[in-house]
Amino acid sequence: MAKKKINFMCTAFRDGFQSVYGARVLTEDFLPAVEASVKAGITHFEAGGGARFQAPIFYGNESSFHMMDSFRKAAGPNADLQTLARGVNVVGLSSQSSDIINLHAKMFKKHGISTIRNFDALNDVNNLIYSGQCIVDAGLRHEVVVTMMALPPGAKGAHDADFYEGVLKQILDAGIPYESVCFKDASGTSTPSVVYDTIKRARKLLGPDMNLVFHTHETAGVSIQQYMSAIEAGATQVDLSMTPVSGGTCQPDIMTMWHALRGTDYDLGIDPDAIMEAEEVFKECMADYMLPPEATMVNPIIPFSPLPGGALTANTQMLRDNGMMDKFPAITKAMGEVVMKGGFGTSVTPVSQFYFQQAFNNVMFGPWKKIADGYGKMVLGYFGKTPVEPDAEIIKICQEQLGMEPTKETVLAINDRNPNLGIEAAKKMLTDNGITDLSDENIFIVAACQDKGIMFLKGEAKINGVRKGAKAAAAAGGETAEGGYTVSVNGKKYGVKIEGGKAVDNGKSYDIDVKDGIDESASSSSAGGEGQGVKAPMPGLVLRISVDEGDHVEAGEELMILEAMKMEQPVKAPCAGEIKEIKAKQADQVKAGDVLIIIG
Repeated sequence: MAKKKINFMCTAFRDGFQSVYGARVLTEDFLPAVEASVKAGITHFEAGGGARFQAPIFYGNESSFHMMDSFRKAAGPNADLQTLARGVNVVGLSSQSSDIINLHAKMFKKHGISTIRNFDALNDVNNLIYSGQCIVDAGLRHEVVVTMMALPPGAKGAHDADFYEGVLKQILDAGIPYESVCFKDASGTSTPSVVYDTIKRARKLLGPDMNLVFHTHETAGVSIQQYMSAIEAGATQVDLSMTPVSGGTCQPDIMTMWHALRGTDYDLGIDPDAIMEAEEVFKECMADYMLPPEATMVNPIIPFSPLPGGALTANTQMLRDNGMMDKFPAITKAMGEVVMKGGFGTSVTPVSQFYFQQAFNNVMFGPWKKIADGYGKMVLGYFGKTPVEPDAEIIKICQEQLGMEPTKETVLAINDRNPNLGIEAAKKMLTDNGITDLSDENIFIVAACQDKGIMFLKGEAKINGVRKGAKAAAAAGGETAEGGYTVSVNGKKYGVKIEGGKAVDNGKSYDIDVKDGIDESASSSSAGGEGQGVKAPMPGLVLRISVDEGDHVEAGEELMILEAMKMEQPVKAPCAGEIKEIKAKQADQVKAGDVLIIIG
């Protein structure tokens, strides 16, 4: 008796990169592995979207559209290349207006994509109607999604089979066009029994011929059991990855799933030897990248604080960038309460990032003392309807801190009347910054990436946070990729590499010159001159500088904007006075306590 073939999408080059390297991978490094995978018989790839749109621009100083074009060339004309979209958020953390949502579909079609998987983290079907129609109108296949997770123990009210069946029925009733349906568990926390019941009910509603997909991560340690439950209940496709970006925070490996199906009525239809050859090529491609230890582990606390694999390493990489990795356990622990009080949106981007940002703020500033912008807007309804009503006290706190009223309007209705969103706003941002190329690509880059998109298009960005150098470290006997010295200042450790007359810290070079003795003209002032030094309140990237030297400022006036953990942190004047010196430049990575500006 012939076995039933289970289809799979190879997620290694999008979700794998996002879940293991925080999406920070340079295009030229992985293309040989794509070619080897095609040679091994793989025909369906995840090739972009999600964090793999912003990350090449933010960290790799390269165009995401160039990445997609290169992927298509490497995969050939017949491969099904799929990207991930976040409904009305498309490929960012912020929601967009209708014209940008439509432009997203057109641009991705133009740059070689054939299928878009489209989800809403709140399971608000209103956020899938227009975005799904745009995907179909652009000539792409639309894979509509129901998002899943397990609630922390003791919580109930959503995220069970009844809830997911209800969301699917809403999708069907809304008349959203689609070619396949995916149930997506980004945190890998759904219990296998809930997976089985959910897929069983979905198969009954969708009929025998619909391609029914289940997606999960190994983060909580039950991915293979989830997949087996989904297949037995009627799923026809699962998502699988390839070593070195499989297991742990990512999807299980193709070979792991192949092994799990041995002796059953199902088969992946692969040549295992060919797949293993392709994995060897992939391992060599990625051998120079630092493999974060948390990316390869099952984390038993995840069911209590559902943090998806794709967000876990993205956030730990940002914590490393900012010298705050020691805060990770406390932030993870704090997420449980943040999820419980926020309305049970699924822990998948952007909501997972909102959860993490709020947990980060609760740890750094005290519980609920500082509401993260995205979390507060979600609680107040500006991203759509949450599965359950958020905690009343948290709603009140969000209202007070953000100065916004709760809303029940649709996201598109709110955004389409916002003059700061849309194609015309993006064009203005381009021209205001002296960029005359108003191509659709540039418009979309600015709409999705804002100030960082402008920095990239103006040629002011640089490669940062791409953690390469593992080969050199191994050859040197195990030094870290970041440098040759660990320098401790006031108990805080910095990784510094000395290269000739430069010291390199976190990708930033500083001119140095060390001589014996103390020159009488050497200054011992950390502020660098008379006046009051304004220090960085936390580590971060200098995103914008709002003043010039010589300007007069009043106390409380904005001086610059730092960005950390994908949040903007204003730095304000502690007193009135004249800007004597600006000691940081746009795109500098600064540390807590660094003097940024001198006010005299």
